[in-house]
Amino acid sequence: MPAWSDLPADMQNDAVRPYYDHLVAHEGQLRLKRLFDVVGAGLMLVALGWMFVLLSLIIKLDSPGPVFFRQQRVTSFGREFKIHKFRTMVDRPSEPGTQVTVHADPRITRVGAFMRRYRIDETSQLIDILQGNMTFVGTRPEVPEYVREYTQEMKATLLLPAGVTSTASIEFKDEALLLTSAADADRAYIEEILPAKMCFNLDDIREFSIGRDLRIILATVRAVFGAH
Repeated sequence: MPAWSDLPADMQNDAVRPYYDHLVAHEGQLRLKRLFDVVGAGLMLVALGWMFVLLSLIIKLDSPGPVFFRQQRVTSFGREFKIHKFRTMVDRPSEPGTQVTVHADPRITRVGAFMRRYRIDETSQLIDILQGNMTFVGTRPEVPEYVREYTQEMKATLLLPAGVTSTASIEFKDEALLLTSAADADRAYIEEILPAKMCFNLDDIREFSIGRDLRIILATVRAVFGAH
């Protein structure tokens, strides 16, 4: 964890400080978290290498376009990176200004629907974990447009790398369904869903521990496969 004075200026505020102090007090567990990320992601990439090859072939056969969906996201300390996700939508420009996906989105491919149901499209984020852009458990990476809408306290979520899963991810696993009836999906996300998700994200940081991370991972597995 960098010194407080080395944080981006917009993160050096009174709302972020308690979260920063808590993480500094758990510096040893933060090192273990990174070790767990590197070892876990490395082993999983080796074990799932065959699946990556198979998915790449299926995606290419199902619809024209690249294997990976690459989009600018925000991770620790406001740094931007291009996320790796197996492509689940047709390869064409999205509706202007729309950054979220709704239920039964016509852009989703046949194979994409299956991958999204079991979150298989996110397994490629193991690459982002090894690169240091993400972690197994942490706030889901948002696009820069949404991060600009963060309150002073929400910026505390940028103290750690963006995560593959989190308590908010579990609680809002049906997020696309919630946005289906919204007249303006982006505005509904920013004004209603994002603040609600941030309550869980901030709790995860406030109560951070390796044990809590492991419980969130297990809860994610149950949420993904338990309902199917």
